[in-house]
This record gives sequence, C-alpha cells and structure tokens, in this order.
Amino acid sequence: MTSLVIQTSFLGDLVLTTPLLAELALRGPVDVVVTPASAPLLANHPAVRDVIVFDKRGADRGLLGLWRFARSLRSRENGEPRTITAAYLAQGSVRSAVVALIAGIRERIGFDSSAGRLLYSRRVHYRADQHHAERLWRLAAGDAPNPLPETIRPRLYPGATERAEVDTLLRNVPRDGAPMLALAPGSIWGTKRWPHFAPFAAHIAPLFRIVVVGGKDDTTLATEIIRAAGTERVIDATGRLSLLASAELIARCAAIVTNDSAPQHLASAVGTPTLTIYGPTVPEFGFGPLAPRHATIGNSNLSCRPCHPHGPQVCPLAHWKCMRELETGHIEAALHELLRLQK
Repeated sequence: MTSLVIQTSFLGDLVLTTPLLAELALRGPVDVVVTPASAPLLANHPAVRDVIVFDKRGADRGLLGLWRFARSLRSRENGEPRTITAAYLAQGSVRSAVVALIAGIRERIGFDSSAGRLLYSRRVHYRADQHHAERLWRLAAGDAPNPLPETIRPRLYPGATERAEVDTLLRNVPRDGAPMLALAPGSIWGTKRWPHFAPFAAHIAPLFRIVVVGGKDDTTLATEIIRAAGTERVIDATGRLSLLASAELIARCAAIVTNDSAPQHLASAVGTPTLTIYGPTVPEFGFGPLAPRHATIGNSNLSCRPCHPHGPQVCPLAHWKCMRELETGHIEAALHELLRLQK
C-alpha cells in the first residue's frame, strides 16, 4: 500500500502532519506533497519515501500548472510508476482534492469540514475538541482508542548538515556555563507577536544565553532584543539557518519562549520544553505545544478572546490588551515553573 499525503498549508501544519506520516508508514511507502518552503523540513524523515514539491504559487500555478503537476504524480523521479492506494488530504482545499482526482487516486480521504469534501471518497469527522495533530492522525487511524501523547507528538530529524550549520553559528559564542534559552518573537500574524520580548530578554539575560530564532523577517525583532539585553548575551539566529537547522538549534536549548507560531511546533518535534504566549488565539483551537514539557499563558480576563482563528494583523477593538497586558513578570514566572517541573 502506497499513501500520498497532500499538505501545502503553513509550516506548522506540516510539522503537525508527521504523526499521520508515521502511522501510514506502518502500512507501506509514504509520499508527501508539500510547498517549496516546507519541503526541507522532511529531510531525513524515516516515514517519508518521496518529498514532492508543489509550487502552487509559482511554476505549478493556474489550471495548466495544476493539471501538469497532478499528472506527474503518476511516476517517480527515477521513472518508476507511482501506484498510489490512497490520498490523505491534510490540506483540505478544493485544489488539493482536484490534484488527487486528476492523478487518478480512487481513495481520497479528508475532513468532512474541508472545502474539497465533495471530491472525497471518504470523509472523517473533524473534531474541534482534539489537537490538530490528533485530528490529522485520525485520517488514517479512524476511531482507534485515544492515542498516547508520544503517538501524536510530531517528529523532525535534523542530520549532519543541520548539526554542522548550528555548530558554525555557535562556534565563537563564549562558554560561560549558562543554559541557552530560545526566544521566538515573530509571527506572520501581527496580533500574535507579544510586544515585550526585548525587556523580558534584558531581565533574564543574567541567567541564560539567549538565542533568537526566526526567519529573516524577524531580524528587526532580534535587533531590539540585542539592544535591550546586550550583544554578549544574545545570539541572533534569525534568517541564518535552514528550517531543520533551526529545529536542531532549538533542540540544544533548555527551553523556548514563543508566540503561537511555527517555532513552538519545531520545539515539539525535537522535545524542547515550550512556553507559548497566546493573545488573540487560544490553545483550545488545537494548535498548542506538544513537547513532553510545555505550558501556555494568556490573558484570561478578556471577553473578546479568542477573536480570530489565526490572529488578525491589528486588534479589531484597537486595544490589543490580550498581548499588551501580559507583563514580563508573568512570563518569567511561568518559565521558571516550567523549568522547575522538568527537573
């Protein structure tokens, strides 16, 4: 049995799909359709045979590009035929369903809430009360008993290349015995960015070697943290590492403090203790941290939370109290409690 998983959503969604990949790998080869940006995350993954890049906003855009890409799924790069038993629509758009249909895959499985559900041969009930990693896992596992936490914890596998990237980044960092603490201040959603990372970093800098993780768009935030905490205490890794190398760096940290964004899922996938700061969203949406040690914090005194499934760019009520009123002392206390519990 060969399975095809189509997951072309955000980076974090792909990370949360890895328990599904592991479940399907117990039955046979697993090929995965991903975006160009997220494809490197699956390097070295033991559950994956082929990583297939679908450039839906570039070379494969439009009806002709979609048709050409879908037909290409019938053969592998080495020319061998790709006989797919079932497609799992982890990304539930109509476009993903059409890809599977054009590719001639008779069994197409996805959620009953997805936009492309009318093109599915089997629909799985979308459970809003489950973590999304479990929801995705149940596309294959069905009504199996409640899984163990380890079953639905995502996994990534940094290799020698990623370890070398991180070694190079840290080569000239002074060794003073302080543990490394990762901070992830960025998010593509404006209201998800806790605005107090810089003063928080300044306050905890005597206790930790601070590592700022994120993409190149987060460099300005890293600069603010460096200005507040001092260049001798902060390592700026924003935009300097591949995604999988960022996971490797996070794995070397004692913990991570992050917004509700992709780095929390990288941390879950490498087992790093995680403190996630929630503003307009809530962990009950099913996208919270899954590291063996984790905690979440948010302003529970606001009737306007949650206000959006992702987090709008600006506060709909113009006050943004959900993030502004989360003081550094609250985050520091939660971090120390998380670290105390892991001992």
